[in-house]
Amino acid sequence: MNDTLKKISISRENLVDRFQRYVRIDTQSQDPSDTYPSTLKQLDLSRLLVEELKALGIDNAHLTEHGYVFASLPSNLPADHPVAVPAVGLIAHVDTSPDVSGAGVKPVIHRNYDGGNIVLPGDTQQVIDPEENPELRDCIGHDIITSDGTTLLGADNKAGVAEIMSAVAYWQAHPEVPHGEIKIAFTVDEEVGAGVKHFDVKAFGAKYAYTIDGGTAGEVEDETFCADTADLVIRGINVHPGYAKDKMVNALKVAADFISRLPKTHLSPETTTERAGYLHPNNISGNPAEVKMRIFLRDFTLPGLKEKEALLEEIRREVLTAWPGAQIELKIRESYRNMKYVLNNYPFVVDYAVEAVERAGLKPLRSLIRGGTDGAALSYRDLPCPNIFTGGHNFHSKKEWVSVQDMEKATETIIHLAAIWAERRA
Repeated sequence: MNDTLKKISISRENLVDRFQRYVRIDTQSQDPSDTYPSTLKQLDLSRLLVEELKALGIDNAHLTEHGYVFASLPSNLPADHPVAVPAVGLIAHVDTSPDVSGAGVKPVIHRNYDGGNIVLPGDTQQVIDPEENPELRDCIGHDIITSDGTTLLGADNKAGVAEIMSAVAYWQAHPEVPHGEIKIAFTVDEEVGAGVKHFDVKAFGAKYAYTIDGGTAGEVEDETFCADTADLVIRGINVHPGYAKDKMVNALKVAADFISRLPKTHLSPETTTERAGYLHPNNISGNPAEVKMRIFLRDFTLPGLKEKEALLEEIRREVLTAWPGAQIELKIRESYRNMKYVLNNYPFVVDYAVEAVERAGLKPLRSLIRGGTDGAALSYRDLPCPNIFTGGHNFHSKKEWVSVQDMEKATETIIHLAAIWAERRA
């Protein structure tokens, strides 16, 4: 390891300042939407990031026509460097989840965490209990950032944004630290499954990349769900309720029957963990004449996904038999696929991330994501892209939290990762 890499010292003050400024900007995405990005307020942060990158000396930073921030940090390796180092990408998303408000975020720093409950001051009913958050046991003595309890925090994924920006600032301030060409992207609409819908991989210019969008310190994730989305349209027979006997077929009741037939003790998010997949009713709207419903299908394997599709079709047939006169349209569309199928062909991409975690002084945790990332879709577009931790937890909730010290380690990991590519990859 280069001696300069043994002395990495990230400015905690600057890192925290970046993060706090970013989370105060409301970037909540939404689904459905008629625009891309789905909410134009996401661009408030994207434009700020372009300005900050330019202030750091990255003159090519720009906003693409679809709202992505693209930038490139030139290699600082000498012309006679013994290996040809490919351009490597770092990616994070600016939007926050539609599930919980991201407007008016008030970040709170709980310094020198003592191991007890963290009561959020804006809503004291919101308590982060270490019994329910065992990762807190590894953060005693850390500075923990939360919201005030009235909103989510936005560590997903503004912690990743802040860590990438802090790494860029470090490289610019320390030209002696080796790295090849670094491609930077901040995407939009990741939380609504459209983060790379218009992402131009060729224009981005990286051969390999990493999303900085994980959780627990030390995690390197190379596996995601395979995901499909089922859209159902349930049509009943609507007549005046005063004269409905033997005539009405209430689409709302048909929809309720459909949902009631989904498994109750398994195959749901609330009953599964690790490698078990699920069926998840995500939204429903309508009236007695017509109901629209969306169900998420998740599994780590394609055969498992097909089994869940077959189960939905079986339920559809059962409900139609139980409700003569009803109609149910069921359309299933692909959302994303397990990036493991691609990354197995590029084991060194994950191995370098694991080594970078070790060099940052952490124990690597090879794990899977019970969800998806921009990297899953990009991996299937010839940009192998595993996921690296940010230090954040309880994403999409008012109890979201992040450790400042773990954010520092994430930034260090990014810096070590670039150096490893400079050392190893021909």
